[in-house]
Amino acid sequence: MNEAIIYAREPTRAPSRTRLIRGLLVVLVLLAIAGLGWRWWQGHQVATAPSGATRGHASDAVPVLVAPATRADVPIYLDALGTVLAWSTVTIKPMVDGPLIEVRFHEGQDVRTGEVLAQIDPRTFQAALDQAVAKKAQDEATLANARVDLARYLKLAKTEYASQQQAETQKATVAQLEAQVAQDQAQIDTARTELSYATITSPIDGRAGIRQVDAGNIVHATDTTGVVVLTSLKPIAVIFTLPQQDLALVKTAMDRGAAEVLAVSDAGATLDRGTLEVLDNQVDPTTGTIKLKARFPNTELRLWPGGFVRTKLLVDTEKGAITVPPAAVQRGPRGPFVYVANADGTAARRMVEVGHEDVRASIITSGVTEGEQVVTDGASRLTDGAKITVLPPAGKPAEGTPDAAPRSRKGAKPG
Repeated sequence: MNEAIIYAREPTRAPSRTRLIRGLLVVLVLLAIAGLGWRWWQGHQVATAPSGATRGHASDAVPVLVAPATRADVPIYLDALGTVLAWSTVTIKPMVDGPLIEVRFHEGQDVRTGEVLAQIDPRTFQAALDQAVAKKAQDEATLANARVDLARYLKLAKTEYASQQQAETQKATVAQLEAQVAQDQAQIDTARTELSYATITSPIDGRAGIRQVDAGNIVHATDTTGVVVLTSLKPIAVIFTLPQQDLALVKTAMDRGAAEVLAVSDAGATLDRGTLEVLDNQVDPTTGTIKLKARFPNTELRLWPGGFVRTKLLVDTEKGAITVPPAAVQRGPRGPFVYVANADGTAARRMVEVGHEDVRASIITSGVTEGEQVVTDGASRLTDGAKITVLPPAGKPAEGTPDAAPRSRKGAKPG
């Protein structure tokens, strides 16, 4: 029984070893095929790669953007931050006491010079004027009678029917009454003036602000708040400061005539064009700056009192200057320099002298000639004589790329 079992199990071991050996052979063959395929792929990549790339020269070239040095007339502006102020500001206050019976303006309304803004009860002032007029009429009648008596006394004095002393006394009475009439006229003028104060008018062309007093209130000449504040918006003023080092440029610009000043928004748009009106008579010793005042027509009301605005003062214009983008100018221990793109695909470091520089352009007084290509992006990775690859400007495909090839019309077959 035991021997039969042994003989029955022995034939099952041989097939399992055979399958294991066959599996190992298959794995070895697959590994050998994979190794051969990898070596073939590597050889194919080397064969199809550009000759320059296999030597590693193309990878050494630094991609850069360039721009030409151009000749142009460059306006020179001095930039500053200014504060907008109303050209005229008037606080309308009552000049007499009384009840405010009428307000004729609306808040935010444009008013003209002489336009009625409010009305104080005029009856008291009208009565005072009438009283002064009546008093003058009374004194004028008395004066007329005194003048008649004086003429009579003078005639009698000549014939000695009246003494000379009586004539002189009557002459003094006439003079006294004439002075009284003059005083009455002054009282009339005062009463008429106070009556005019009961009607509040605008002294300037401007815009009314928020009303401070409503009709029905008692107003006084001693009130500090006033009825309303008027501001002149056309024209309008901008106050700004510049470093004292720019004083000579500003004075030269003013000596040539009306210096132009631009009011510019944060986005760079020109809000209005004005002229420089005032250069302050002293330098602020605490800040070392000079204060200037410009006048703008503000016809479109783009400037508003109390706001901040960027200003650009035109002080000069460089005729036919060599300019490059400001990004092209680099700073080093020896001074400013630029990288010039040569025709052989290398970059040359060039020391330059910068005359004037702002966000728009840098004026190069020496070191670069018109038409030379200067590096505007990628200069931080360059050295003198380094290999460069000039990239096309943003939005323009490089030559040789699929986007640079002319597109065929819809439905046309390529040739």
